[in-house]
Amino acid sequence: MSRTPKPVQFYKAETYNAEESLGFLMKRILLSVVQQVDKRLVAHDLTTAQWGPLKHLQSNGGRSTVAELARWTNSDAGAMTRLLDRLEKKGLCKRVRSTEDRRVVLVDLTPEGEAALVHVPQVLSDVLNAHLAGFSKSEWEALKGYLTRMAETGDALRDAG
Repeated sequence: MSRTPKPVQFYKAETYNAEESLGFLMKRILLSVVQQVDKRLVAHDLTTAQWGPLKHLQSNGGRSTVAELARWTNSDAGAMTRLLDRLEKKGLCKRVRSTEDRRVVLVDLTPEGEAALVHVPQVLSDVLNAHLAGFSKSEWEALKGYLTRMAETGDALRDAG
């Protein structure tokens, strides 16, 4: 278990400017990435919201529970059910009741779902590389390191509290 570092005082209430906050900047970047990914995934009949759960299924051996997918996407069960309705209608996954516990709904990745993911890594690579235009490799590595440290600190804060 990692220790939570002592907070710093980079931001002050009396001089705080939301447009210069890391949260605002990260959200702005994320929205831009999602918009560009969605624009390119149209050709493959996918959206950012759809490829994530499919990729999670793929990395879990092709199966997960609805509840686990909802937790992984940070959404509620109702939103996940609606998303799975759309994916199932496209034939990309299928839901089945657990034979051990009928309350549990399992989601299986179909061969069509597996095929739909083929283009996602290239789309993501292209979009992220476009957003990193002008960065050197060492700047890119440093940025990843800084963001990883922030994520780990956030995890420690969540786990401590």
